[in-house]
Formats: sequence, C-alpha cells, structure tokens
Amino acid sequence: MTPRPHDTTHAHRRDPMDRQQFPVDPWRLVESRPGGDLGVTETIFASANGYLGMRATPEEGRDATEHGTFLNGFHETWDIHHAESAYGFATAGQTIVGVPDSTVIKLYVDDEPLVLSKADILDYERSLDFREGVLRRRVLWRTPAGKHVRVTSTRMVSFTDRHLALMTYEVEMVKGTAPILISSQVLNREDLDREAGGTTDQGSADPRKAAKFDHRVLHTEHTQQRDGRIHLGYRTAHSGIGVSVACDHDVATADGVDVDLATDVSEDLGRTVFRAELAEGERLAVTKAVAYHYGSHAPGRELADRTGRTLDRVRKYGFAQYHQWQAEFLEDFWSRSDVRVEGAEHIQQAIRWCIYQLAQAAARADGRGIPAKGVTGSGYEGHYFWDTDIYVVPFLSFTSPEWARNALRFRYGLLESARRRATVLNQRGALFPWRTITGEEASAYYAAGTAQYHIDADIAWAFNTYTTVSGDQQFMDSQGVEVLVETARMWADLGFWRSNGEAVFYIHGVTGPDEYTTVVNNNLFTNVMAKNNLAKAAEVVTELAERDPGAYRTLVERLDIDEGEIAEWRHCAEGMYIGWDENFGIHPQDDQFLDREVWDVANTPKDRFPLLLNFHPLVIYRFQVIKQADVVLALFLRGSEFTLEQKRADFEYYDPITTGDSTLSAVVQSIIAAEVGHQDLAMDYFMDGLFVDLANLHQNTSDGVHIASAGGIWNALVHGFGGLRSDSEQLEFDPRLPAAWPSLEFSLLVRGSRFEVRVTADEIAFTLLDGPEIEVDVRGQRVRVTADGVAVALDGHGPVLAPGELRTPSSVGDVRADGTVVSSTVPADPESPWEYPEGAPSDAEGEPDAHTS
Repeated sequence: MTPRPHDTTHAHRRDPMDRQQFPVDPWRLVESRPGGDLGVTETIFASANGYLGMRATPEEGRDATEHGTFLNGFHETWDIHHAESAYGFATAGQTIVGVPDSTVIKLYVDDEPLVLSKADILDYERSLDFREGVLRRRVLWRTPAGKHVRVTSTRMVSFTDRHLALMTYEVEMVKGTAPILISSQVLNREDLDREAGGTTDQGSADPRKAAKFDHRVLHTEHTQQRDGRIHLGYRTAHSGIGVSVACDHDVATADGVDVDLATDVSEDLGRTVFRAELAEGERLAVTKAVAYHYGSHAPGRELADRTGRTLDRVRKYGFAQYHQWQAEFLEDFWSRSDVRVEGAEHIQQAIRWCIYQLAQAAARADGRGIPAKGVTGSGYEGHYFWDTDIYVVPFLSFTSPEWARNALRFRYGLLESARRRATVLNQRGALFPWRTITGEEASAYYAAGTAQYHIDADIAWAFNTYTTVSGDQQFMDSQGVEVLVETARMWADLGFWRSNGEAVFYIHGVTGPDEYTTVVNNNLFTNVMAKNNLAKAAEVVTELAERDPGAYRTLVERLDIDEGEIAEWRHCAEGMYIGWDENFGIHPQDDQFLDREVWDVANTPKDRFPLLLNFHPLVIYRFQVIKQADVVLALFLRGSEFTLEQKRADFEYYDPITTGDSTLSAVVQSIIAAEVGHQDLAMDYFMDGLFVDLANLHQNTSDGVHIASAGGIWNALVHGFGGLRSDSEQLEFDPRLPAAWPSLEFSLLVRGSRFEVRVTADEIAFTLLDGPEIEVDVRGQRVRVTADGVAVALDGHGPVLAPGELRTPSSVGDVRADGTVVSSTVPADPESPWEYPEGAPSDAEGEPDAHTS
C-alpha cells in the first residue's frame, strides 16, 4: 500500500502518548507532572457543559498559552474587507470572544508566588474525572525558603446548572510556618491582554484560528461589590451582546486561624483577597462559585439579577449537593453512552475521553449549536459547521435524543436566515450557511465555503436520522418537515435536467466535503445526499397528508406547497445523476476529478502538510488530492446505495490520495476500511482519530477539541467495528471486530427501547435494558431483542484482506478513456534545481517539448 503522509502504519497503533506524564486510567485523564505543551493540556483537561467552557489553565494564572472562558455563541462581529468584493459575498465576520476569566486564584507564601513553571514541585497530579465531572489538581511545593506547602484544588462546570462553575482551593502548611495570601480574581482578559500587548490579527493565514481584535470588545455596563459578592457586566462593542458574571466566596480554616478578607471591584477586575498566618499542619480552604448569563436583548441589570439568583441557589444547597448532582447526571449519561473495549486500557481511556467531550460540547447547549471546538477553545472562531449534523447528531440520537433534538431545534431556528441566504444566491427554498454563529454566512472564501451546498442535505439527513432513531414524529411534523421542504426546494431549483435519450438531473457549481476540490459539477457526495434529501422530503410530506390531513393543510398554506412540487422532488431524486467511470471502475468524485493529474501524497515532505497552509489554492485545485473523505463519506452515510464491490473499489482508489489534513477523515476511512475488509487499515485510521487531540496529531489541539472527530470515534466503534447500519427503519448489524479485541460493548436507545450490544469473535448478543422489545437484523437474520437476551453466532467478521490485496483500480501509468496517461507529482519547490520530469516526452533533438507539462 502507499505510505500515508501522517504515518498511519501498523507502528502507529502503538500508544502515542507519553505514559510517564499521562498514565493510563480508564475513567480519568491524568497528568503526573506539569509542563509539556501547555496549549494541548489546556484543551484536553478543559471543563465544559455545552454552554460554559473553561480551559485548563493553572489556577495561579501562569504560565498559559491561551486563557479562555467561553460561552457558546457569545461573540463579536466585524466587517469583512474583501480585496475584490462581489455581490453576495459574506459581509460580517463572527468570532467567539472570551468572557471574564474567573479561574484565577493566585497564591503567595512568604510573599513568593506559586508559578508552576518555575516552582520546585515535589509532588503533582492533575486529573479530569469522567464520572464525577471534576478537574482536580494536587501540588506539593517546596518554597524558596524550604517550606513545604500542599495545594489542592478542584474545578467543576456544572451539567445540572449550565450557568454555574464551582472551584475550591485549599492550602496546607506541611512543613514550616508562613504568612499566606490568596487572591481570587475575575478579570476581563479579552481587553486587558490586548491592551498589554497581545496580537491583533483579523484574517489569519490559518483559517482554523480565531480573529483577534484591535478595539475594546467588552464595554462595561455595571460593576458592583456587595456583601463580598462580585458583579461585573459588559456589552460587546459591535454585536451588542450583554454578559454578566457574579462571584461568591467562602473560607474555612482550623479553629484559631484568623483570616483577613477584602474585596474590591474595578472596571476590568474583581478581586477577593484572603490573608492568614498558617502554622505547620494548618489549612485554609477557599470556595468560589461563579455564575455567567448572557443575552442579546436582555438589559445588563436583568443579567446581573440572573447571576445573583444562580449564586443564591448555591448558598442554599451547598457545593456538596452540586457535586452529587453532577455525579448522578454523569452516571445516567454513561449508562446510555459508554463503549467498552476489552484488552487495551489506553484505548479504553481515550474512547471515554472522546465520549466525555461530546457531553461537554452538547449536554447543555440547550438551543444553541454545537461549535466545531465545543467551548474548549477559540479555534474556527466558535463557528457551527456541518460537522455537528453528520458526526455528532447520530451519537446524540442513539444515546441522548433530547440533546439531539436541541441541536436540531437550533438548526430550525436558523431557517429564516437560510431562506434569505438562498434568495441572495438566486435560489428558492433555504440555503444554510457553511460556517456561522448568528445564522448569517461568515465564510469569506466562497469556493470552499458557501459553495458547500451539501450542508442543506447534511442537515436534512440529521433530521431524518434523529426521527428514525428516536421515533419523535411530533418534532418532524412540527419543525423537521419545514426544513426538509425548504432544502428540497433549493435542490430542485439548483439542479437542472439534461436528456440524452433519458432525462437526468445534474447539479453543477458546488463544492463537496473535500475542500481541496472546489466549485465542480456533479460532486458525488452532494448528489447522493441531495437525492436522499429530495426523496425524504416527498416521503415525509406525503405521509403527513395521509396521517394528519389537518396538519398537512396547515403546512401547505404556510409554505405555499403545490402538489406538483412534491412530485417534482420525487422525480428529481429518481433522475439524480450518480457518476460511474467504467474505465477506472469507480464513482468519480466529480465530473472532472479523474482528468486531473495525481498529487504524489506519499512523497510529499511531511513539513508541507497541511497543504492548505503551504500551497496556493490554485495549485491544490489542479490535482487529484483530497483534504477529507468525500466519496468515502457518501459510502458510509448512504451505504445501501452502493454494493460492497463498489465500496471497495472506491475506497482503494481514493485512500492513497487522501492527505489526512482534516480530522474528519480518519474515522470515516476506518468505517469503510473495516466494512470492505482492510481490517488492519481500519485500526490504523481508528487510532489516528482516537488520539488526534490527546496526542496532538494535527498540531492544533491548542485551539480546542475536535468535537466532530470525537463524535466520529463513536461512529467508528458502533458503525465500523460494531457493524451497525441504520439507512432504513430496520437496524442492521454486520460486525467487524478487530482481531486484537476480545469484545466490544455499547448501548443504543432506539424508539424508546434501550438495549445492550456485545460483540465477540464468535457471536453478537443483544439484551433489552428498558422499554418495549425491538427487532434487529444480523446479516439477514431477523432477531427479537428481549430482556432475557439473544445471541447470534458469527462466522467471522467479514472479509479480511491482507495489505497486499489493496487493489488500486487505476494508478500512475494507467491509460484514461481518452488515451492520456495518469501521472503523479509533487508541485515543485521554486527554490529547488529543475529536473527533467521522469517519463516526460521529448522532441527529436532530445530536448523537452516546450508544450509538455
């Protein structure tokens, strides 16, 4: 097989983490010593609940790569200045901004500050507990004077009250006596850091990073200190969003220890200072409760009142009660969501970390979208993409359907904006933005942004998936059907008919998931997903007319639907062009893709990846080279439309030219590799996706967790190795258990029935845990799942192909249908000496033909 650019080889299956620093624990992420890449650890130890997120910067504030406390959707806007503008280009950028940082609790002993990067640390452990939802840290510090001080802290972002974060900070004098000072702060870093000399960068060369601002972002609306409680309130300069933060403290010491306490508040800083003299063996413990509320239209005083009420509840119930509620919340979550793998604890730990990130991104989004980075960093500017609909909604639908419904309700809330955007692009129906916070398109580069019309079909697919899995017909009838109608209208209008003996429906001028191939005709993924969108819209509306004529009439009147329009959607779906190349024996990614020369991915220097940061787009667009799975993703999402032989041929053609520059690829490549028989490759890709953040495989974990990749890990486990397919109403299983795993276990919640699935080498077993009995299909055999359990014997785990059996239907040197020869190259470095291209034709004099490239 062709070597992978990111070293996805059998050696890559080895545990990629430093286990001296990050020891294995199946239910915790543990750090045994400070240091390393601070940006990475700030991300992977972050605490969040989907609404509020806090990066894992040290309590003392230093050292850090990016301080960040984020609220889902809290953003600033800015004018996009196009060097050469055109009608319909996005005009306003939207960027997540940090809210006041309340994580800082500075410690001074003998007036010497604790700074982890410089301190003499005798003992250290930091851990993120997946079952308790608490970040804990333990430090034993030898001060410059030789005294020993133990510092124990906790941080919890509440799942049961999404506006709340709780922190504790305890100091114990283990050896010696000293005066101590604890300064607990809430500070507006967004503006203080910039004013202190931070960067200002709108329009970074790296589109994955957030823009920085050269103006004051948070304008003070109110500051207050009353009874020790700190209140700070701001409103963003341009987007006009108000935010309020309030902070309460309490202190506990041993009898006889006097504590001086003082609180002061200024425009950008609220601070409570504790002073005490601690003798050897004495302790001082500070608790800190912080509440955040924001809103576009709410007055600052109302937001302040809300934060105050949140803290009043903490005073009423106490920290212990909130910690108990947190543990109970997560116990319920894990009972629905845990995936268990025998025989590899480092894999088990990483799986649970990924699943926990999905809870931290989605659990309490409560009507907001799910950003590409959750609320763990500022990467991708806090935007919502199609990633959520394809990679995260399936996990939510099968485990936490209420969360899935919330995510889709957010999409429904953007429908009016999507209608306006379609009008700008001269289309009927609705066109959802490729990247957004507000619902307006925020992508300044239309070729790889707005042109990704497939997002309409992705969102429609997510609505259909949720309805099929959950059985929530009321939601489809009240909201989902409207999304399906408006997206189907867009496709019917965007495409066109062409007849050559038989009418065929084409879609031109779009970009698929692969952002290295833009504005093409008949992108396969787009056409396959649009076909499904059109067919489902016709089906859902027709079924509604039969089931509830009154609701149907209301829908028809509200959306002005004509019955001929419904027939048109069905006709477009039936006539959709799905390309097939007889010469290569594959589905072409688009009409022109196979005409291009092949990028020599295997021989491209590693420091030239990702390509988008090292080559002009026009260079990339000339080649067969793929940023992220495109055709292969279609094989997974609409697998019933392809034969196993087609899937294998497509996978084997596209795999060697897929760069892995996107974290969305590996998990899908793993699923299809497992299905077609490349079991070793499936495991390689799974490991690549599993550790993409924990081992910082793409060198940008510091920007935040790759939430879609984490969702993809669940998909790779359940759909890839577990063999689940849910294209239709009937669940089907055809497992592909890795040979090294004794078993794989997971739970599914389908139409009110919760059941456990256990896959071993010899059988797949199902046990009903709750709800009515349900039928599933195992390799064509119908099985009824009951509380007593049922097992089906397995004769192997599908085809198992050796690496040498990786067939590439066309490769360098093959002849295309038009008689030209496929060649492969790496675009030249202009500073390298010119060499005559190997295999290039020459004239009679032996010199290169000037017209040959």
